[in-house]
Amino acid sequence: MKTFDCPKCSAPVTYEPNVFRGGPLRCAYCKSQLQPPDELHGLQARVIDIKIGPEVRATASKAIWVVVLIPIIIAVIVVGGVIAGLTPLLRSASSLPSPTTTSGGPAGAKTNEPANAFANVVLKFGSEGIGPGLMKDARSIAVDGQGKIYVGEYLGGRVQVFDASGNFVTQWMVDRKMPLRGLAADRKGAVYIAQKGIITRYEGETGKALGEIPYSDGWGFDDVVVAPDGGLVCSWYKNRDDIVRFSADGQVVLTIRAAISTPADRSELSTRVAIDGLGNIYGLGSFTNGVFKFSPDGRFLNRFGGQGNQPGQFQAVQAIAVDGKGRVFVSDSKGIQVFDSDGRYLSVFKPEDVASGMVFNDKNELFIAARNKVIKFALTE
Repeated sequence: MKTFDCPKCSAPVTYEPNVFRGGPLRCAYCKSQLQPPDELHGLQARVIDIKIGPEVRATASKAIWVVVLIPIIIAVIVVGGVIAGLTPLLRSASSLPSPTTTSGGPAGAKTNEPANAFANVVLKFGSEGIGPGLMKDARSIAVDGQGKIYVGEYLGGRVQVFDASGNFVTQWMVDRKMPLRGLAADRKGAVYIAQKGIITRYEGETGKALGEIPYSDGWGFDDVVVAPDGGLVCSWYKNRDDIVRFSADGQVVLTIRAAISTPADRSELSTRVAIDGLGNIYGLGSFTNGVFKFSPDGRFLNRFGGQGNQPGQFQAVQAIAVDGKGRVFVSDSKGIQVFDSDGRYLSVFKPEDVASGMVFNDKNELFIAARNKVIKFALTE
């Protein structure tokens, strides 16, 4: 079994290459028809456009016009009456002052734009592109002790470095052919990247490789986060979904075997990880659509979430982070949902795009990577 991200909604899609042999699949979340990746020929997954023949199109067009035109005529009549009644109100509303923003320099803008009552946007930078400061598919983000921001592209191997105000500083490259699955930074400016199943340490300012993090069971790492003590928490999968914790000097100090699949009683092929200030470890299962909490010594404590559309339930989970108050933030297709440390649902706020990566700095400010931009939030609660 292998997994790739849906090119349309980023949900995980599982497939068996020997069964499908490059044939079409359907995303379980957005229902898009997909062509799976062809690793032999270096082709990425893509959305398949379903073509409609000319005879079907002509017949369908006639039926559509008949169905559509009648309600449109009725709607025009109704809207005309409504607009006539609202004209005095619209004229008075036009005199109200518009929201204000203050310039944040060439990289982006500082703004008081609200996300909702829970968080305010205070910095935004980036746009679509491949030049310095521009982004194509940014899904990983980290902040070091000096406030430098590191943004990793999912494909192409590019890591960009920005200062605390969002100004581009430099960029460096890792493996250009393999997906960048996880990225984290410690307080001293070292950057850890999960790619090709291994965790590699880099010098954040230059991108100089400082060596792999050794693990006796070999490759299989899929995500990484830095603990408050300078150690690492990583998800690992090789026929079993483990969570592994390393000390600051690279020694394995904890292994939670089958961390998600044991309490969930089903397979989990993709796990995002987070850790709070007390050492509690959180695993976010992409297939189980749940958050699983473990004590610092690896005991299973709690599970919350689940697939669904209700508050506190998830659709196509993306990322997880824990703030300085112990609240758990989970990004999915509905927005960023917030829970207390025991898994009770608190709130939700909706960025302008899906947060593929999330991280908190020392000031309890939230940074998200949203494909072609970075957004910084100040929490209001």
